[in-house]
Amino acid sequence: MKSNFFKSSSILRKFLVFNFIVFLILGVFTFLYLNAIKPNLVKKRSDIHSIIIKNTLDHINRLNIDFTKEGVIEFLLSTRFLFQNLDRVQLYDLNLNLLADTDTLDLAEDIFIKNQDIKETSIDNLEENIEVEESKNYKKKVTFNTESYVKAYSEKKNIQNKLVFTESINNNFYVMTINPVSVGGDKKGYIIVSEIANDILLAVEERKNFILRTVLSIAIVILIFSIFLNKYILKPIRALVLYTKAIKDKDEKIDKHERYLLRKDEVGQLSRSLNEMTENLYKRIDIAENFSSDLAHEIRNPLTSLKGASEVLENTSDTEKRKKLIRVISHDVERIERLITDYSQMLKDEATLSRAKMKKIELSSVVNSVVEDFNSDLTNSNKNVKIDIKNSNLNGSKLNILGVESKIEQIIANLLDNAVSFSPSNSKILVTCAIKKKDAQLIIEDQGPGINEKNLGKIFKRFYSNRPEKFGEHSGLGLNIVKNIVELHGGSIIASNRMDNKKGARFEILLPILNINK
Repeated sequence: MKSNFFKSSSILRKFLVFNFIVFLILGVFTFLYLNAIKPNLVKKRSDIHSIIIKNTLDHINRLNIDFTKEGVIEFLLSTRFLFQNLDRVQLYDLNLNLLADTDTLDLAEDIFIKNQDIKETSIDNLEENIEVEESKNYKKKVTFNTESYVKAYSEKKNIQNKLVFTESINNNFYVMTINPVSVGGDKKGYIIVSEIANDILLAVEERKNFILRTVLSIAIVILIFSIFLNKYILKPIRALVLYTKAIKDKDEKIDKHERYLLRKDEVGQLSRSLNEMTENLYKRIDIAENFSSDLAHEIRNPLTSLKGASEVLENTSDTEKRKKLIRVISHDVERIERLITDYSQMLKDEATLSRAKMKKIELSSVVNSVVEDFNSDLTNSNKNVKIDIKNSNLNGSKLNILGVESKIEQIIANLLDNAVSFSPSNSKILVTCAIKKKDAQLIIEDQGPGINEKNLGKIFKRFYSNRPEKFGEHSGLGLNIVKNIVELHGGSIIASNRMDNKKGARFEILLPILNINK
């Protein structure tokens, strides 16, 4: 079901779902992170308390302090340097009697509080019930009862190490660390270090606000991006999809979306490519329809001749006349066979070119290979025609083009075959490879009668043939096929007569150069 959802959903919906999932994951991690911040900060603060406790206990044991109220107070007063910059430190005996409290001792004139009236009352449910009265010009110092926390610690069994308490009282956040006191290996009481740790709550709040602001900013950015994505990318794509659907359904009301054609980005490229593909498709359909019509017309003539000859042949007994009619029938069959063969070959060529992946081809090498094969065949013939190759202005450069090698060979072979047909005996055909601006230039010139100026416009038309060979051997599609293959490679072909005061036809092909390498 999930797979079907993502397959059938729009890109925008997929994008929004993906971002929702990302936000959900971020939310879970944010929740876990925020829950871990406070305990981590409390632990760090408690670790500081542990150092204070350790130093205090070390001095108590080293000085062998009498763990009584008088002894502890005397110890605190004699070691005031230990506590001058510390938070509240309290010591209790095993009966939970408060022995000493740094908040009620004048350990340092500039640090601790003098002349304060401090009233301590009992607490219920660990709430603060202490009122602090301050006199004019005296610093306020908040004190709260810690006895209940020490009691809670003492009631826990098998506790040998510290225990940390946290409590929010009167808008203050307190962190307390309690540890047992042992003197000479004997447990004597408890020590508790406490402080107002509102900075921890502040730090948590700051991190929370930062994360929320960050998430909100990201959400706004994603929202803006989604709007942009929908308006400038997805909407045009949907329009192009509707355009292709209209073409498939043969809808006459097709919006070509010219506004997208002017864009310089990928959407514009897609629009232009789709437009070109559509135009080429319609062009091919028109060509196929016209070609089918022309083929039917060309076949109709030999069929009519074939039918007439067959009817006459059936009713004549004259041997010579019958032989003549049989030759006519044979020629008509050859003509039809050639038309169908070349037509099929042309369709096959177009299909091959539409599917084939064009590769880098070195034109001069292909030309040399085809010419070599032709020269080998001509050597064994009675016509005595020689094909020469001339490389002009190449200077060692390679004519690299993008194409299908077999089809490039077909172009050269068809033109050479045409040149040989019109060439007289003991003549030469000149093949020239050159560079013309940004194109690879291929010129084939023969020494035949040339092309009648009236027929120059017909030379590449389908079914046009002026070869000297006998009727039926050629369909008149050869040069038309050459022209189609050249144009499918992005090139052009021009037929003319030689321009060097010599008789003969001249065919010039221009193909885009992929690159020129020395």
